[in-house]
Amino acid sequence: MYKRAEYQVIKNRLEEPRKFIQVVMGARQIGKTKVVEQVLNDLTEPYKSFSADNVPTTNSAWISNCWAVARSLMDGNHLDCIILVIDEIQKISNWGEVVKKEWDDDTFNNRNIKVLLLGSSRVMLFKGLSESLAGRFEEIRMSHWSYKEMKECFGFTLDQYIFYGGYPGAASLIGDNDRYQQYIQSSIIDATLNKDVLLDTPISKPSLFRQTFELGAAYSGRILSLNKMIGALQDAGNTSTLAGYLNLLDESGMLCGLQKYSIDMARRRASIPKLQVYNNALKMVYSPLTFEQAVLNRKAWGHIFESGIGAYLVSQAFIHRLDVFYWRDRNDEVDYILRKKGSVIAIEVKSNAEKRTEGLEKFKEVFKPKLALIVGDGGMLAEDFLSMDINKMF
Repeated sequence: MYKRAEYQVIKNRLEEPRKFIQVVMGARQIGKTKVVEQVLNDLTEPYKSFSADNVPTTNSAWISNCWAVARSLMDGNHLDCIILVIDEIQKISNWGEVVKKEWDDDTFNNRNIKVLLLGSSRVMLFKGLSESLAGRFEEIRMSHWSYKEMKECFGFTLDQYIFYGGYPGAASLIGDNDRYQQYIQSSIIDATLNKDVLLDTPISKPSLFRQTFELGAAYSGRILSLNKMIGALQDAGNTSTLAGYLNLLDESGMLCGLQKYSIDMARRRASIPKLQVYNNALKMVYSPLTFEQAVLNRKAWGHIFESGIGAYLVSQAFIHRLDVFYWRDRNDEVDYILRKKGSVIAIEVKSNAEKRTEGLEKFKEVFKPKLALIVGDGGMLAEDFLSMDINKMF
């Protein structure tokens, strides 16, 4: 069975002496639960696993009951250690406070209960962690599958990865376009928007929130002002409303609005966003083109290709805590700018369609990046770029 890189990270953390709560976070349908199951099956220490999927959100006592079961097993079987795993923890109201109480009680009474929490809503996870568990947890971030993983596990070609994205559950469905699109729509988009966001976050115009995602996904890889988005949406609010929606979609691992790169932070925040999905499947589900049609359409494939590279970059940025921007000055433009601890990398994406690269030279002249490269025609092969460790470029 295929094991993602996070398998070893989680296994190593759980084999260490009890010190921090381990929190595995990431978007829906990327295999978080499966990786944890693989780790638990390979460990020698006993464990008890629970899921909050069908638990009422107001039943915070359920978390304490999970802890009580783990403690009973530990005492009844005279165990030196037990691992407690709780999946979809963010669905329980006030979960952070309850976890803090039980964890601190174990610490005070020297109980060796290691805790692993999982969640698909980054919004609610971050809220609970920051409000209640400061200093008590470590994050293990997981994101969408890379080209290398989809190739090794499912035999995806580069073009298939660019078009269909990196959802493992959808890999077996790409031969049936209707089934594939239904899976992406119901299991990922609807589930994330309805369960992870709308259920937990007060939104005055749910239909506008969904329209914002659909428009943003369709325009992924393109620069689109919030005012233009308002003009294209029905029942639109103001730019602040749309900006807030984009932030929620970003925190949910669905769609983000990249800021223009600038030394001046105020100018970055005031810039027109470049819309970018975290997985190209979220863009292509709204496309009228089939895979075969898209590959043969040079202009359309250029946009799809750029969005696919961008999806990989923002997903890697979540894992490695990088900042991603774009840059434009009049007619000069660079598709993606990566930044980490002051080091800057400029990336220009070229597909089979002609594209100017004067912007990359201008950016190098003005900002002196650590590295500037072209991905695609005339530069590094996309297969090589998508297979490398982005973090090592810094």
